[in-house]
Amino acid sequence: MKLNGSQILIECLKEQGVDTVFGYPGGAILNVYDELYKHSGEIRHILTSHEQGAAHAADGYARATGKVGVCLATSGPGATNLVTGIATAYMDSVPMVAITCNVGTSLLGKDSFQEIDITGVTMPITKHNFIVKEADTLAETVRRAFRIAASGRPGPVLIDITKNATADMADYEYKVPEPIVPDSVHIRGEDLDQAVRMIRRSKKPFVFVGGGAVISNAQEQLRAFVDRVQAPVTDSLMGKGAFDGRDPRYCGMLGMHGTKAANLGVSGCDLLITVGARFSDRVTGNPKQFAKRAKIIQIDVDPAEINKNIIVDCSIIGDAAKVLAALTPLIEQQEHDEWLAHVEELKKTYPLKYDSSRLSGPFLMEEIYRVTGGDALIVTEVGQHQMWAAQYFAYREPHQLLTSGGLGTMGYGLGAAIGAKTGRPDKTVINVAGDGCFRMNLNELATAARAGIPVIEVIVNNHVLGMVRQWQTLFYEQRYAHTVLKDSVDYVKVAEALGAQGVRVEKKEDFAPALEKAMAADGPFVIDCIIDQDDKVFPMVPAGQPISEVFDQDDVK
Repeated sequence: MKLNGSQILIECLKEQGVDTVFGYPGGAILNVYDELYKHSGEIRHILTSHEQGAAHAADGYARATGKVGVCLATSGPGATNLVTGIATAYMDSVPMVAITCNVGTSLLGKDSFQEIDITGVTMPITKHNFIVKEADTLAETVRRAFRIAASGRPGPVLIDITKNATADMADYEYKVPEPIVPDSVHIRGEDLDQAVRMIRRSKKPFVFVGGGAVISNAQEQLRAFVDRVQAPVTDSLMGKGAFDGRDPRYCGMLGMHGTKAANLGVSGCDLLITVGARFSDRVTGNPKQFAKRAKIIQIDVDPAEINKNIIVDCSIIGDAAKVLAALTPLIEQQEHDEWLAHVEELKKTYPLKYDSSRLSGPFLMEEIYRVTGGDALIVTEVGQHQMWAAQYFAYREPHQLLTSGGLGTMGYGLGAAIGAKTGRPDKTVINVAGDGCFRMNLNELATAARAGIPVIEVIVNNHVLGMVRQWQTLFYEQRYAHTVLKDSVDYVKVAEALGAQGVRVEKKEDFAPALEKAMAADGPFVIDCIIDQDDKVFPMVPAGQPISEVFDQDDVK
């Protein structure tokens, strides 16, 4: 049948099972919005307060549901306002399709009003991108974009459509999307055999879990593998929840703000089995000193990650769940009681600890866990609160922690929380934010209020840019250059002005009742929690140092 380009786009979104899009209209994308209006009963559109909020919301929706998130923006500044959100999704391998509309084909390259080469701008931060200048290529482009976004190592794809292509007529025929099959074709028998031999020889194995295990939903295969190998487990920030944080073999996070048990354990192991992690600098510290006593096995879906940051001894290419399912039956039951006992002693000797006499970030995370029973989606901004959220909440399943790990995007969390709650309305969704991050995109509270989305915003408010101040304290002789936020901003009044409820908490005993009230609310709720400006995240590894040089507050004293 003959449809115009906007109709084709909406029909293709319906083909792909899209039920929600996040966006902001404008001149170049008006034809699409007019068509979207006619399909409001089939596709929900959430109008954000800023295009960056739309990109973060699509990202949060994708991370929470495992489906492809979708955001829309018009040309020029509308498109460029998506860039930070697209880059955030790219760094963390989030499946997302960003759809922008541009000026008409005849106006391209003429510095026309609100014209920008958004495909050129986003080329380094997308898995792929397209510019569509004719309606008859639109349907196949949309289908390809969704397939690329979701297959292999996921990532964001951008489709830029000229305005004439949204109005011109073309043939359209419905197509059922081809299923996305996890990558197993590159799993080689010889690589599996080499890994088995290395595991058999190991006396002190350690399993390191990254975001790839979360993306592949490999939790069952990972547990079976750990049971067979009998090894302690650590994870990256992005790997949270792939292995149950309540399991006695779990040692906490690895790296710059990882536990001493994990950092010292990995530094002393003889085999590091890495599942879906890319060895970022925040994990490895000094790469020349990382796990230098160990042989390393790396399991990853992306061949480009092998030997990129750390040279490994064995690699297996493929979807993490598929690789573990193939590898585990080849391994005889291993026994490492002495090694597990040693690592358990490290955990007892170097537990996470904090001053429990007053309100603090760690206390807030433990209370959130207690009040919610650990059954909540935790979203974070970036900074000290993000690390406390990683350290003091036991994540039990994949997709339970949503955070900007690779790009470290301040302002990510509130938009992402809106997307997560939209995709998972059955879950309590809590965004944990520093006051510095909250300032960046607090306008999205108006989005949540207008759309009736009951997200909870917990502000860990120390009136400073906490993580930067921590570095200034430890490494810059307490020169607090532009990190103090002492001013007259009242976040409770801000929340109320934007249509949310808000309360302030200054004492430990007041937080749980505030959280319970927030959980019962039918709209967005802000809890402004006042903590000390000099609270720090420990343990810590100085930048560029080996992770074995991890120190905590006792070492500082």
